[in-house]
Amino acid sequence: MSHLIAPSILAGDLANLIKDIEMLNKSDADWIHVDIMDGVFVPNISFGFPVLEAINRYASKPLDVHLMIIKPDRYIRRFKEAGTSNLIVHTEACTHLHRTIQAIKQEGMQAGVALNPYTAVNNLEEIIRDIDQVLIMSVNPGFGGQKFIEHTYQKIENTRNLIDKSGSKAIIEVDGGINLSNAVRLIELGADILVAGSSVFESSNPTKTIATLKAL
Repeated sequence: MSHLIAPSILAGDLANLIKDIEMLNKSDADWIHVDIMDGVFVPNISFGFPVLEAINRYASKPLDVHLMIIKPDRYIRRFKEAGTSNLIVHTEACTHLHRTIQAIKQEGMQAGVALNPYTAVNNLEEIIRDIDQVLIMSVNPGFGGQKFIEHTYQKIENTRNLIDKSGSKAIIEVDGGINLSNAVRLIELGADILVAGSSVFESSNPTKTIATLKAL
């Protein structure tokens, strides 16, 4: 598959999200990435259901929702009802990860599992064939604009090897500090989806930046 671009709306203009959503609708972006933070699992709070529902009302592209929250099982159906296409949970936040993945799929969503920067890939060995996405965090979750963690390159290789060895159909998503200087290498190593926040929305021409990332 050709790699996908999923701009992170958290890096957009929060006082005028409609403008940025309409820009993404017209751009070469494939998905819209939405970060949900609870102030407990990560030291920050972001969008709740009313904002997610509003994003969904105006978005014409699939919503790729990344939960940085504890006990995500409580809200799986709510996220489906709010317009989520792909729901990603953190392995570090799920006591019974397989049950959580099953619940996501039962609601008709694609199921993803995220790994914090120093959570080992081998934690996914028992679940890799049951999931649709692996989200590799290339910064510490909770805040945008952080510097890319170089160890991520090796982690992508490890994830690709695990997927190939297991016969899984999961795709690899990378999130954090992605820009035009590191995107090519990420794709070469096996990344299927690039989440870009600051590098898109802080650029002078976000539409052109998305197009350039897509064309790599």
